[in-house]
Amino acid sequence: MYSYAGKILRVNLTTGEIKTEPLTEEVAKQYIGGIGLGIKLLMDNSVPGADAYDPSNPLIYLTGPLSGTMGPTGGNSYAVVSKSPATGGIGNAESHGFFGPDFKRAGYDAIIITGKAPKLSYLWVDDDKVQIMNAEHMKNFTVNHTDHAIREELGDFYIRVSAIGEAGEKLCRFAAIINDEFRAIGRSGMGGVMGSKNLKAVAVRGTHDVNVANKPGFIEFVKLIHERMKGPSTKKYKTLGTPENVLVLNSLSALATRNWTNATFEGANKVSGEWLNEHYVKKIVGCATCGMRCDHIAVVPEGPYKGSTSRLEFECLWSMGPLCGVDRLDAIIEAMRITNEYGMDGISIGVVVAFAMDLYEHGIITKEQTDGIDLKFGNAEAMIAMIHKIGKREGWLGSALAEGVAKAAEIIGGDAYKYACHIKGLELPGYDLRTLKTAALGFSVSFRGACHLRNGAYSPDVKGKVNRFKIEAGRGKMITDESHMYNIIDSLIVCKFSRGTYYDGWKDLTNYYTLATGIPITVEEMTADGDRIENLARLFNIREGKGTRKYDDVPYKIKNFPVPDEGPAKGVCVNDAEMAVGLDDYYASRGWTKEGIPTIERLQKLGLDKYAYIAEKALKETPPVQASAPATVGGA
Repeated sequence: MYSYAGKILRVNLTTGEIKTEPLTEEVAKQYIGGIGLGIKLLMDNSVPGADAYDPSNPLIYLTGPLSGTMGPTGGNSYAVVSKSPATGGIGNAESHGFFGPDFKRAGYDAIIITGKAPKLSYLWVDDDKVQIMNAEHMKNFTVNHTDHAIREELGDFYIRVSAIGEAGEKLCRFAAIINDEFRAIGRSGMGGVMGSKNLKAVAVRGTHDVNVANKPGFIEFVKLIHERMKGPSTKKYKTLGTPENVLVLNSLSALATRNWTNATFEGANKVSGEWLNEHYVKKIVGCATCGMRCDHIAVVPEGPYKGSTSRLEFECLWSMGPLCGVDRLDAIIEAMRITNEYGMDGISIGVVVAFAMDLYEHGIITKEQTDGIDLKFGNAEAMIAMIHKIGKREGWLGSALAEGVAKAAEIIGGDAYKYACHIKGLELPGYDLRTLKTAALGFSVSFRGACHLRNGAYSPDVKGKVNRFKIEAGRGKMITDESHMYNIIDSLIVCKFSRGTYYDGWKDLTNYYTLATGIPITVEEMTADGDRIENLARLFNIREGKGTRKYDDVPYKIKNFPVPDEGPAKGVCVNDAEMAVGLDDYYASRGWTKEGIPTIERLQKLGLDKYAYIAEKALKETPPVQASAPATVGGA
């Protein structure tokens, strides 16, 4: 095969056994690579019902078919898939930068890591030479310190490292894996899984060529995409970056503020993309092979956090800014810096701190329980102090919050669950679902939990393509179609920021794939691949007891705390009746039952017959859903 390495590496950290096996063309074409291949390998190599932190749970590193090529955004990528310690279902995340290309050039499409090392270790992949190395001396190192220590130890500055920090070692359920200083395998707790295996890092050096099937055609296509990247489809990312969303969402009463208490933030101008770029951004850089340059590197010029430096995207700016009631960019940059050093998800950490602030404001936790931290909304110093506690699992509250809001609410007890904003155990991203109801439906059915990147359901709401204050028939099909595209994007592992450059949509993606791999694929076949990946992910979640209708829901606060802000969104929230209508519509569009279980006929059509037993068992054990009542207009 061209472009693919055609090889999967297996590493058992318990026994030290290392071996390889082939990747077949059939599996490659059906699952593409990235998260698609990862979900397939997870299903086939995991023990049903095993805990995410059990040594048998595989941590799977993956490349895509474009990784290691000159392909824009796809050439610089990798992904990680495992069972999530946050949700108990599919965990996945993707990252770009410089680690992915070397991983592919080392000669592998995937690394399946199982077992648990007897002591803290790192995996050193030097082309065909693979070793498990001692990392005991790196215990509690920051991610950046680990990166530098490994390069120095191995004597090569150009080695690429993907590592965890202290939070991953201490099994924080939203710990991240970081590469290239700011780039994160961020969501769903993959860093915690890595920590549970006593694995501090994966270091790679790859020297093999990655050859494409049609070199002249591939080069011409790459030139075309680079030209499109100069145009309006990527302007947002090249100028203000995703922090442009702050004022856009604030104007729509869709900027979740103070843990989804308000939908607008009075300090939005102080934390806007415009203010950030004018006063803090010092340079804008790009990943290998990418023509966009979207990395906005911010530096604090003065004050208590002078010199603090971090890459700042909207979601993280929002979670540690408006969601916590903080309007100080210097503090937000510092909070992001330490979040990266501990190795934590920059979205989840802000949601977790905002949850604790909400509990503190309502008297559910006390100042004694916070170890004297005055955890009020807007207290930037308190936010930073709590991030340190969570990263270190320090104190009762720090340890509880490192479990994520779902499990922390159980530990804290009482009414804490009412303030825990998550779906399936994963903290919500930066959109107020009360005023973006297509997003509410789309986030609820995401296979990795609360996620804006599984189907892009926020887009029609924000762009005014639908009435965002209601859920109605047709939204399910909209979400279904988009999810197939997103699954393929994350299996090719091209950056979602580049999706606007594929003017011909599916035709461009199939062309990209075939030029690289030499494997002919039609639009219909690639669309079916996206559908197959979605159904297999659903089956995995069902197998693990997390995949039926009752898990496709939005948080208590989204349904029971109407928007208080003056304006067109005042009084709006999501109700059960409209969610029921939306779920029925979505399941029908997928060919699933009303309980959210794929039908046997659907699975057979997608070539998933061997997994049909999971659906058959669930159909027998899941109580039937009653007919939905008519939804209240507007859901208010």
